[in-house]
Amino acid sequence: EDRTSRRTMQIATALSRARSHVSTSKMLITSRVRGMQFLGTLHVRNYQGRSHDDDKYDRERVKNSKRIVIKVGTAVVFNNVTGQLAVSRIGGLVEQMKALKMQGKQILLISSGAVGLGRGQLKMTNEDTDGSVQGILNKQACAATGQAALLGMYTSMMGSMGMTCAQVLITQHDFVCPERYAKLTDTLERLVELDIIPIINENDVVTGGAASGSDAAFTDNDMLSALVAAGVRADAVAMMTDVDAVFDKPPSEPGASRISVYDKDQVVEIGALSVGGRGGMASKIVSAQTAAAGGVNAVVANGIDLENIYRIFNGDDIGTLFPAADMRPTKLQHWLAHAATSTSMGGSVKVTVSAAKRLAAGMTRMPLQKDEILDVCGVLDPNSPVEILDVVGNVIGRGMVSACMNSPTVDDNTIKGFSNLVKMPGFNIELAADPVADDALQ
Repeated sequence: EDRTSRRTMQIATALSRARSHVSTSKMLITSRVRGMQFLGTLHVRNYQGRSHDDDKYDRERVKNSKRIVIKVGTAVVFNNVTGQLAVSRIGGLVEQMKALKMQGKQILLISSGAVGLGRGQLKMTNEDTDGSVQGILNKQACAATGQAALLGMYTSMMGSMGMTCAQVLITQHDFVCPERYAKLTDTLERLVELDIIPIINENDVVTGGAASGSDAAFTDNDMLSALVAAGVRADAVAMMTDVDAVFDKPPSEPGASRISVYDKDQVVEIGALSVGGRGGMASKIVSAQTAAAGGVNAVVANGIDLENIYRIFNGDDIGTLFPAADMRPTKLQHWLAHAATSTSMGGSVKVTVSAAKRLAAGMTRMPLQKDEILDVCGVLDPNSPVEILDVVGNVIGRGMVSACMNSPTVDDNTIKGFSNLVKMPGFNIELAADPVADDALQ
């Protein structure tokens, strides 16, 4: 009872405390996709006074990683000209994974390519797998056909090198439901402890890869790799694509410069989607930032070059590195901030301006007082995730209910009913506290 009381009086942050010399700035993104132009903003970390030694230190952290995630996109494993697997590239990938395992690293592989491969096997075109009802059914058929061939290739190649793999197919619900998220990440961690390489992909056979909007935890395998990496407490994730790195503008344009460590306050012009895939460079930037917020060093690099994966984990200066946050959030905190969706929420709690300011000032060991809670909406059972609202109804954070709150009215239970409160990405109030362990998600 005393332990529960202490936990309910603590508030923890999902985003790490930034380094003392880090400030937050905005980066303007110009995205040209399918002939249309969009403008948006991304919050990036701006390191003031970074030196070559800082960059070298961050690369050394990648080199010394114990548990790593490698994500390869459709453009890496699939030959878009022949419509078949890029056998030589997959072979090179497996050889590099073997070399990394001999160094004692634990590896998880996120592999796209099933739909593209199945499309080639079934002799379908992109138009055959569009967003129509028939197109989605065709896409699911392609995924089923292609996933079998893709896993068969990995199993054969890894087996010939003395490695064992396992297939893990994931849906949106595995992330938006906290219980399933805990079971998924626990299973993945157990697999790598058993020296097995999980081969992970979205289960397009049942989803059609059609998830989008605020109710989607991920919309492509870039974000999937970031969520998996944070969930299994990985040290680094390599997002392998068909371009060399993040550039300040499309690399095909004259004067484009590679960004070695993503820490500049600058304008970045985003080009087209990756060939055959759903994720473009804007997706990779957001995904890499999500991984970094979860305490994972993320590198975006070219997967066509067969040696790049080994180079990344040798600490070489290739691709673009997104340095990990200095303090890793708990698994629950990262889930609340980055994987939970609006449909995951059991209700909402509106707090006063003074309560928000108090949280922002780091006074997090004091429970929310009764007069700081303006309204409680929903039937909030223990372990229900909730959204925290400001006085005008904007979402400023999320939290978990610790005490029973079946009544929608504010009573004495309300003031001790919340733990693991987190700041939502992009909100201008920083919630800072010591991480709080959770029985299910630690």
